[in-house]
Amino acid sequence: MMLQTESIAQIVKEIQPFLPNLNQLKNPAASKFGINLHTDAVTLLLIDDQIIIGEAVHRILAPETDISVHYVSDPTQAIQKAISIEPTVILLDMVMPEIDGLMLLRWFRSHPVTRDIPIVMLSSKEEPKLKADAFTEGANDYLIKLPDAVELIARIRYHSRAYNNLKTLTNTTIKAQQQAQQLENTLQQLQKTQVQLIQTEKMSSLGRMVAGLAHEINNPISFIQGNFNPLSSYIECLLNLIELYQQEYPNATSGIQEKITDINLDFIIEDLPKILSSMKIGTDRIREILLSLRNFSRLDQAEKKAVSIHDGIDSTLLILSHRLKQGIEIIKNYGELPLVECYPAQLNQVFMNILSNAIDALLEQKSQTQKQIVIQTETINSNKVRVTIKDNGPGIDLEIQSKIFDPFFTTKPVNKGTGLGLAISYQIIENHHGNIHLTSRSEYGTEFAIEIPIALVN
Repeated sequence: MMLQTESIAQIVKEIQPFLPNLNQLKNPAASKFGINLHTDAVTLLLIDDQIIIGEAVHRILAPETDISVHYVSDPTQAIQKAISIEPTVILLDMVMPEIDGLMLLRWFRSHPVTRDIPIVMLSSKEEPKLKADAFTEGANDYLIKLPDAVELIARIRYHSRAYNNLKTLTNTTIKAQQQAQQLENTLQQLQKTQVQLIQTEKMSSLGRMVAGLAHEINNPISFIQGNFNPLSSYIECLLNLIELYQQEYPNATSGIQEKITDINLDFIIEDLPKILSSMKIGTDRIREILLSLRNFSRLDQAEKKAVSIHDGIDSTLLILSHRLKQGIEIIKNYGELPLVECYPAQLNQVFMNILSNAIDALLEQKSQTQKQIVIQTETINSNKVRVTIKDNGPGIDLEIQSKIFDPFFTTKPVNKGTGLGLAISYQIIENHHGNIHLTSRSEYGTEFAIEIPIALVN
């Protein structure tokens, strides 16, 4: 489908800040690339021990107002002079008494400030070997003293323009790299923001679902539990009455005796209290699950709060218990932990993501060994806690371990993973000023180590 004119205009408007100012371009060929290649100013540095050569070059170039000439007769001062005036062209004598021209050329080419400046070697000798030596050391041109004025001026302007264009291209390349880096940083920030929005919506949806379930289930469960005590009392009274009847009228009629035998009254009297006890245990279990759901989502604790890390882990395990019953053993090595100041719902989401991934990996494993998840907690450096969750699954390939926390990266089949779980977990731990590390080897399992401070500082 073709983009509409308004859409194209909008795109141009958005990317305009990243482009050069096209109104400043004067060179039509360079305009295609957003580069201004037109620069007239020439700064010439002449290095020659013969003052007469300096005067001659000055006279030749005096009428050229766009060329600024600087002369140095002492080659030992050439480097400092070049650094201070930043010439666009250097004329360098090939043969000088104190420092050879080729040696000075090598110095220029080795210095970061002067290494790219065009250097034209001047010599009184037209020898191929001298020219070859000069070009080998990095000279840009070679002229015989003194060249024709028209040729000298043309070569000076040519090399100066080429150097200015090179600087412009270099600066443009650096700017483009900076802009590319800025765009990459912006893209990464957008991805993080997108993940945060998804995580926020995910937790909000989970919270609403848990709130609805808790409300709908808690009311009838409370009603049932509230009636257990009077029901037990009523049943106990009825059983006492039956016992009294049996004592007062030991010789029951044949009809009553037949009914007692038919309903197995002795068994009912023995089993009825057990049934009530079992029903109460069941409703207590449902209330525990509701409490775990509430603790997991922490609907009433959107702000940071000091909580028990172990309670969060246990609540998460209880929610996942139906999956753990498929042959996965949980080993808890809990240490002595203080209450940790954190955002409980977010931290429980991290435990959920890591444990769910561990369960997925273990259930896909075809090994006959006992599937295990080991959870260990400890205090480190008296100001941090560490939670380690390790499975003995197939592990994660080394080549993808660096991508495991990237948004939308997943190794699961289509429609079975969004690639957001670990990315969200990484950001949550980062927001807690902590860190999360992955250690994994093929066939040896995967370990996630989470470290967060005990006191959360904004």
